[in-house]
Amino acid sequence: MGDNASGDRERGALARLTGWFDSRLGLSHQFLRPAPNYSLSPFYWLGALTVVAFVIQGVTGIVLALYYVPSPSQAYSSTLYIFNTVSYGRFLETIHLYTAYAMIMLAFMHMMRGYFVSVHKKPREVMWMVGMGMGFVTLGFGFTGYLLPWTVVSKSATDVGVGMVRALPQSVASFLNFLIVGAGDDAGELLRFYNLHVIVLPAVLLVLLTLKMYMLESHGISEPMTGEEVGERDQKLVPIFPDVTLYLLQLATIFGAGMLLISALFPLTLPAQFSPQLAGQSVVQPEWYFLWIYQILKFSIFEGKNLPYALGVVTIIFLVLIFLPFIDRSSTRKIRDRPRYVALGAIFAAEVVALAVWGLLTPGQTIPNTQAALVLGGIAILVAVVSLGIYRLIFGRMLRNMPMTKSIPGPVQSRMIWTNASFVLILLVGTLSLGTIINSIVNLTLGGYAITLLGQLILSLLGLFCSVLAATYLLYRLDLGTGRIRRRIKAFEVGWRGKQ
Repeated sequence: MGDNASGDRERGALARLTGWFDSRLGLSHQFLRPAPNYSLSPFYWLGALTVVAFVIQGVTGIVLALYYVPSPSQAYSSTLYIFNTVSYGRFLETIHLYTAYAMIMLAFMHMMRGYFVSVHKKPREVMWMVGMGMGFVTLGFGFTGYLLPWTVVSKSATDVGVGMVRALPQSVASFLNFLIVGAGDDAGELLRFYNLHVIVLPAVLLVLLTLKMYMLESHGISEPMTGEEVGERDQKLVPIFPDVTLYLLQLATIFGAGMLLISALFPLTLPAQFSPQLAGQSVVQPEWYFLWIYQILKFSIFEGKNLPYALGVVTIIFLVLIFLPFIDRSSTRKIRDRPRYVALGAIFAAEVVALAVWGLLTPGQTIPNTQAALVLGGIAILVAVVSLGIYRLIFGRMLRNMPMTKSIPGPVQSRMIWTNASFVLILLVGTLSLGTIINSIVNLTLGGYAITLLGQLILSLLGLFCSVLAATYLLYRLDLGTGRIRRRIKAFEVGWRGKQ
């Protein structure tokens, strides 16, 4: 009785608090579309968490801008002043960088989830393209902000990126070079990057965010990807205020606390100041989110005059992502009817991770064509075989053998902690092991001990299997529970227990 009374008092206090805000601000007025109950899952709000990271970036960036001086002679010294003299300056720099990393990672996760659940299908084609534009702006934040401390690492890596732009066709290269670099000297380049980072890109992102929110208000949250009807309880609409607002505040609080904790445990160290002498002695590597592109440029087939072809390959990849709604034009959103696109998505994600890890393991090395074909082709074949095998196992045998029943509507969302923890563990093992497969192939090319290579290959295959299993497991836990599969599994479990 005591616990029930305490819970009633807490709910009453919360209701009074939200009622006070609602009466003053009118938050419960119907200015935003209510959200369906099945959408109250973190994976439906990856885009919202990306916006939270952007807000943290803005707040910390405003504070840092009070002390930063965008000139080659003072950029490093002002950054060093923030690190060593400003109260909590190093902590703010660390939070600013780590939330930038989180923003890019969340945007990528948001894109891949949107691909697998087919949010690009009619009528959300333009909404997908606007989201892709927001993703490119997010990468622009990373590219322009990386130069600002004026360290030997950031300046050298930025010079490589600017050099890639110059390899484009003359008309395009001239326009982009003027847009990014300006007059061409160091002072003009740094000032242009600073203005892009703190003025132009935030304004563009806010405009795109407004457009996407308007379209989200028009189309609503996408249905579960199985296309099956969900239960009455899960179809229930939840008001934006206070229910969805409080839920998003919880997610934002957890995310912010995680960023604070990571920033406190792993503070930044500032590399040496840029100088031509130090730049000549260092191996240039871009940040991790551009490593996959940089690794493609290191293939020997793209050396020298063939560099524009490498940039053409990367451009085609981006164009395919932008215009995906007009490439994947089938009306079905059911994942069981899209095995080829699911396999292609898994291959794309695996290749991006593999290229990034491979680039990290081979700084400054030119990659032979045979080795590039072996790594990329081998990963594509393995991911395709394993993903299609798991796909057939889940959607083939399970759907054929399990009886259908409508008497057991499975829960749409499972919020058990062990589920999320197990997914993260599997994904971590798979991601780390992807590096092993690359390393083993490199050792196989360069020579090594047979026993060591055999062990690495076994671990690599295990890690690759875990990666695909993690992706399949994630998709199943997120949305497949809203359709017939979860009900059939539940019916099978009930029948099996009855026989016992």
